[in-house]
Amino acid sequence: MSNVGPRVMMQPAAKPNSVSGRNDACPCGSRRKYKRCCGQGSLDLAPVELSRLDALMRARNYVELERHACQLLTRVPQSGVAWKALSLAVALQGKDALRAFTQAARLLPNDVEAHANLGNALQRAGRPEDAVESCRRALKINPYYVNAHLNLGRALADLGQFEKAAMSYHDAIAIKPDHAEAHLQLGNMLLWLGRLHEAAESFRQACELQPTNAIGHFNRGVVARQLGFLDEAVLHYRRALAVKPDYAAAYSNLALIFRQQGKSEEAASCCLKTLKIEPDNTMTLIALSELRADLGDFAEAENWLKRALVVDPTSPVALAGLARMRKMTTADAAWLADAERIADSPLPPREEAYLRYAIGKYFDDVGQFEQAFSHFKRANELAVRYTPAHDRQELTAYIDTIIRLFDAAWYRRMEPYAHPSARPVFVIGTPRSGTTLAEQILASHPSVHGAGELTYWKGASSTHLAAAASREDCGAVIGRFSREYLQILEELASGAPRVVDKMPANFLFLGLINALLPNARIIHMRRHPIDTCLSIYFQNFETTHFYANDLGDLAHYYQEYRRLMAHWRTILPASAILDVPYESLVRDPIEWSRQMIEFIGLPWDSHCADSHLTRRPVLTSSRWQVRQPINTSAVGRWRNYRAFLGPLVQLTG
Repeated sequence: MSNVGPRVMMQPAAKPNSVSGRNDACPCGSRRKYKRCCGQGSLDLAPVELSRLDALMRARNYVELERHACQLLTRVPQSGVAWKALSLAVALQGKDALRAFTQAARLLPNDVEAHANLGNALQRAGRPEDAVESCRRALKINPYYVNAHLNLGRALADLGQFEKAAMSYHDAIAIKPDHAEAHLQLGNMLLWLGRLHEAAESFRQACELQPTNAIGHFNRGVVARQLGFLDEAVLHYRRALAVKPDYAAAYSNLALIFRQQGKSEEAASCCLKTLKIEPDNTMTLIALSELRADLGDFAEAENWLKRALVVDPTSPVALAGLARMRKMTTADAAWLADAERIADSPLPPREEAYLRYAIGKYFDDVGQFEQAFSHFKRANELAVRYTPAHDRQELTAYIDTIIRLFDAAWYRRMEPYAHPSARPVFVIGTPRSGTTLAEQILASHPSVHGAGELTYWKGASSTHLAAAASREDCGAVIGRFSREYLQILEELASGAPRVVDKMPANFLFLGLINALLPNARIIHMRRHPIDTCLSIYFQNFETTHFYANDLGDLAHYYQEYRRLMAHWRTILPASAILDVPYESLVRDPIEWSRQMIEFIGLPWDSHCADSHLTRRPVLTSSRWQVRQPINTSAVGRWRNYRAFLGPLVQLTG
């Protein structure tokens, strides 16, 4: 599936709230009073003047605080406390206060707050190296000062040192475990590092500590989507909107999820709400591009991406999106230069991966295959950092369980629960095996609705396997599955005689599907194994197919897929499955299209011969290809990458 990744939202830097320091123990950790320790510069002001500054600060009367501090400095120009008061007054009015912060830190060399505040100001001024130095000076004065750790983390993040930034936020939490912003910022770093489950936990803690923090709920939605938990992501975005009804980014990200769920109208509605709030919201412009591309309007989609790049010329998502809208040529050299320049800058792994996949596609399109593979390889190495690891032993054990459980005796026990409906049509195989093309051909028939990739059977299978493991009555558990599934199809396409579910991974659940829906037709797409696996390796699946980022894992997955399909052949009726070789389909599309239409029990319709003209939403990464006349250009593509196949070679045997 073509995916767009929303950016994480960051909290603004913490605001200082002290002028002359507390009158109790000094924040540096000593037992001395502040004024006799770090606040020694306050001795140059009379107590009544210090009280006046503190009172104005507490009252948030920053205009008067600025005026009074300036008056004091005309009389005592070397007063560190007066400079500190002026810096806070000016900064909290949103004005440039760097000079005042610098003076305060110079005149108060032992004031931890002054140096931490200077670090914050330097970071905001775009001087992260100097900010790091100031924050570390503050931490030498007081290693337990939380704001200094937070400011250091921000500066390190600006330098692209995300691991070190995460350590700074860890240090802040160790000092103050209930600091909501520290948890939030730590989650940001973990998300950028691709450590999704850890990021999710940090954001959860931030929201528990501060339930009205809209950014925290938003970022929980970001993580949930990247982990593939779409309904959970929707819940978190709605919580963010409950706190902040004009939260444009939350509407924008909701649009992305609704699109991914096939809810185009809801997605478009969210986009319109976003643009009413922020007419130049980059992610919404990208989302509108995706919605247009889903319908095959690639020129309009490209225009939306170009508009997004006017707003944010360095957007990895928008720049990478351009490569998916058409076949690239050497005339796109300017795009390539921009993409390579941005990809070489410090980026979170996920954002760099967007560009590396896109650059790889460019070089593949123009026939420079060695360069293409180097970028695809880099993209997949990055993807490994932010996706869960593929467990080969776990997959093998899972296939073993399926083969052991679904035998002839099991089928006989399931006969009472079978539903006679012939409405469902399943298109299965591996990703990149031609399933989108098969669905497009079938959905071009007036009696067929293409429903895309439905996820129902994954959940149903998990429920069934759990019941089997606990020795529950499986009949009682699965008796509702066929009814629920047929209800989903009815809601998606009321009245359509046939509905296509083209989830490739349904090959894992064919035993359950065929037992409960024995009259459903199953079309199995088969493609040359190396062409298939390389095409998977070249796609940015983002939150699914965790085996896709390593050639050895890909080879293992493909072998397990073969093993399970061989088992289904021994169990399922031969009439239930039609094998369609991709290579044969693209060489003789009319003949094989006729076979597929006949197999699902419908008369031939000439629209199926011109399937590339059929206007319907297509959300997968093949959405451009299926809008072109059927051709053989992808057959034998693997030969261009013969030198890089590694463990995939074994699949030809």
